[in-house]
Amino acid sequence: MDDNARQRIDKWLWFARIAKSRPLASGLVEAGHVRINRNKVTKPAHSVGPGDVLTIAIHGHVRVLKVLACGARRESAPVAQALYEAAAMTNSDGPAP
Repeated sequence: MDDNARQRIDKWLWFARIAKSRPLASGLVEAGHVRINRNKVTKPAHSVGPGDVLTIAIHGHVRVLKVLACGARRESAPVAQALYEAAAMTNSDGPAP
């Protein structure tokens, strides 16, 4: 994919191994647990691309990820981690240290 490519958020979450399956990724988005550039999204078809910042509330934690690339398919974990840069991860039970 070229640098200007964009991809559905549910596919990207699955390709990046943030979600174990695409239906789980769609559910995460539909439940309002995903923000793109600080804007809450509820449509799994919303597009995401390089440079976007995702805020994801999952498993009691908040993850902030910067999208570096779009995926062509679901790959192994080390390859999938190249799709993003982790900016932060905080526990949602209380304030960050």
